[in-house]
Amino acid sequence: MSTPLATNAFTHPSATAKFSEEDKEKANMTIIFKKYKDMLATLPKENGWFTDVYMYQGFWYTSMSILSVETIMALQDTFKALPSDIYLATMPKSGTTWLKALMFALVNRNQYKKNDLLDHPLLVSNPHVCIPFIEIEIFKNTPTYGDVYSPRLFSTHIPYTSLPQSILDSGCRLVYLCRNPKDILVSTFHFANTIRDKSHRPLTFEEAFESFSKGIMPYVGPYWDHVKGYHKVSLEHPETVLFLTYEDLKIDTVNIVKRLAKFLGYPFTEKEEAEGVVQGIIELCTFENLSEVGKHGKFREDIPNDAFFRKGKVGDWTNHLTNEMSHSIDEITKEKFNGMNLSFPY
Repeated sequence: MSTPLATNAFTHPSATAKFSEEDKEKANMTIIFKKYKDMLATLPKENGWFTDVYMYQGFWYTSMSILSVETIMALQDTFKALPSDIYLATMPKSGTTWLKALMFALVNRNQYKKNDLLDHPLLVSNPHVCIPFIEIEIFKNTPTYGDVYSPRLFSTHIPYTSLPQSILDSGCRLVYLCRNPKDILVSTFHFANTIRDKSHRPLTFEEAFESFSKGIMPYVGPYWDHVKGYHKVSLEHPETVLFLTYEDLKIDTVNIVKRLAKFLGYPFTEKEEAEGVVQGIIELCTFENLSEVGKHGKFREDIPNDAFFRKGKVGDWTNHLTNEMSHSIDEITKEKFNGMNLSFPY
C-alpha cells in the first residue's frame, strides 16, 4: 500500500530530524507557494474577509496559507488516493468536527471497546487529528496514515469538481455534510474573528454577510456551488457518495448514524444495537464531550482547539441576521438550489 501523498515532490532538502514537524511543514509550504506563484498571478482576484482571494476552477480561495489555492493545485498534481479510502467533504463550519468524530468512532469501534474507552483517541485528541485534512497532509514529511492503515480516513473542504483526479477515479467512499447557509455564515464569522491575525481589525457581521452573499468566504466559496456539486454526484453515484445535512443529523441522530455506518461498510449488528453500541458512539461524540477535550491545547500554532466549539446549534442565525438579511439569503438559496430536493428546517 502506498503512502497517502507524494510528499517527496515537495520535501525541503533541509527538512531533517533536527527540525520539528511544524518547521518541516513551513519549509514545504514555502516550496509549494513558490512553485505555483506564476499561476497564481494569472487568476482573477477579489477582496476577501481579511485578505485577497483568488478564483480557481469556479471557486474563491485565499493564498499563502495551509488551506489555499496553491494547496489545491499541489494536491491535484500529487495526491494518490486508494480505493479503500474514506473521505469526508464539507464547507467549513458545516459540522465537520462532529462528523469526523462519529466517522472515526464508527470505523474504529472494534478497536476501542467499552472497557477501553479511557484510551479512546477522541477523549484526548481533536477529531481533526483523528481524521486529517488532505490539504494539511500535503505539507507533511511523514503522512498521518502509513502502509498499515486501511481504510485511511481523510477530510477535505475542496469542491467536488476540484478534487484530485485520483480520488475521482478510485471508487472510494465519500461523505458530504451540508448545513443551512445562514448558520454557516454565522459560525464562519465567529471562527474567522477568533483565529484572525491580530494585525487585522475584527470583521463586522455586515461585512461578512456582504462577502458571503457574493460567494466569498475565508477559505472556499461560493457556498451554493460547493453544495450543488456534491449533491449532484450523490444522486448519480449513491453507492459511493453519501449526502447528509447537519440538521437531519441533529434531529434524527440515531438513524443517520446507522445509515452512515452502513454506507461506510461498518453496519451495526443486531447484537451491537441491543447492547447500546449505537448510543454509546453518539454519547462519546456529543458536543459536550468533544468540547471538553477541546478546552486545552492547539490544533495548530495559530488555531486553539476550542475555536472549533462554539454552540453547535441549529438556527443560531436568528440571533444575528436581520429580516432583510435572512430574506436576501433565502432568495439566493431559492435561485441557486432551484430543482434540488433540499431544504433546511428554519
